[in-house]
Amino acid sequence: MLYQITLIIFLIAFAIQMIYWLFLFSKLAFYKKKKDNFQKKEGPSVSIIICARNEEKNLQANLDRILNQNYHSFEVIVVNDESSDSTDNILLNFNIKYPILRSVSLKNKPKGSGKKFALAQGIEAAKHQVLLLTDADCVPNSNNWITEMMNHLDDQTEIILGYGPHTTAKGILNKWIRYETLNTATHYFSFALAGIPYMGVGRNLMYKKELFRKAGGFNDHAHLLSGDDDLFINKVATSKNTRIALTPESFMYSDGKQSWKEYYRQKARHLTTGKHYTMKHQILLGMYTLSHFLYYIGGIALLILNFSTIFVVVVLIYLVRMSIIILWYRAIFKKLQDSRLLYWVPLFDFGTLLYYLIFSPVLMTGNTNRWK
Repeated sequence: MLYQITLIIFLIAFAIQMIYWLFLFSKLAFYKKKKDNFQKKEGPSVSIIICARNEEKNLQANLDRILNQNYHSFEVIVVNDESSDSTDNILLNFNIKYPILRSVSLKNKPKGSGKKFALAQGIEAAKHQVLLLTDADCVPNSNNWITEMMNHLDDQTEIILGYGPHTTAKGILNKWIRYETLNTATHYFSFALAGIPYMGVGRNLMYKKELFRKAGGFNDHAHLLSGDDDLFINKVATSKNTRIALTPESFMYSDGKQSWKEYYRQKARHLTTGKHYTMKHQILLGMYTLSHFLYYIGGIALLILNFSTIFVVVVLIYLVRMSIIILWYRAIFKKLQDSRLLYWVPLFDFGTLLYYLIFSPVLMTGNTNRWK
């Protein structure tokens, strides 16, 4: 009886996985950018907003690349969020050379407020209606970052989801972080292409100021320290007002965490927002995660229960699913400029089980208490 139940669970999980890969993630694998004529004319002015808390090294390293973008009209607003380092002096020195740089210095902000409060102050100070968000530890992949993001904006579109990959470094942690970033991007880009956008990443995100105001800003989730990007997009994004930017020139790179402890703390903070998504998105994302987990657990259990009979079936099903994943990822990783990770897909796809187990307590308790 246990064997039959396990087999049914395994087959159902496999079927659900195939539905996601064949009908949802294929949208990103076979995505081709539509031809736009927007770049042939001057677009609206843009306000770039960066929140910085004790980011003196990153500002010195990255801000120059952002200030030297090849776009006709933009400003850069850096919100100094109660920094105790030399951020104010660094911004003052940059401002002498670049008048388009403006700084907003926060002092004695409300107790318990996090990045959302700082970001809201930057948005309020923005002169322009188009907002482009990034972080102090990010550097654009080209001097056409603004232009490439703006090429997707039109009268109907209010949100542009950009990509924020991590730089390549030695070690298994860096490979895992890059893979996990690619996997997450596969999900939110595919969902957006399917007309059900559910999140974006604050490292590279554009939306209109009027949309922010109409939505009441971050008021609905102001009590949560995380979610300035994904929870806001989860609330306001629709099939009609959201597009994606996938040209390499639009990418915004940052370094991954240097230790597993730092990665755990960062990821735990990000994951706490998932349970606040709309019920539709929770169900769609939860079905994929649960089927992925049960697919591997069910396959292992079947091999333990009846190895001699089921071995060939389990292996054939594994090869079918993994072949499709690798084919799809080959196209996706090429689009996202990290094809070298393709060889790690079988290991990391299975290793995601450990990821689910480690972070499941975080999803239950929601334990995080700061943004920096």
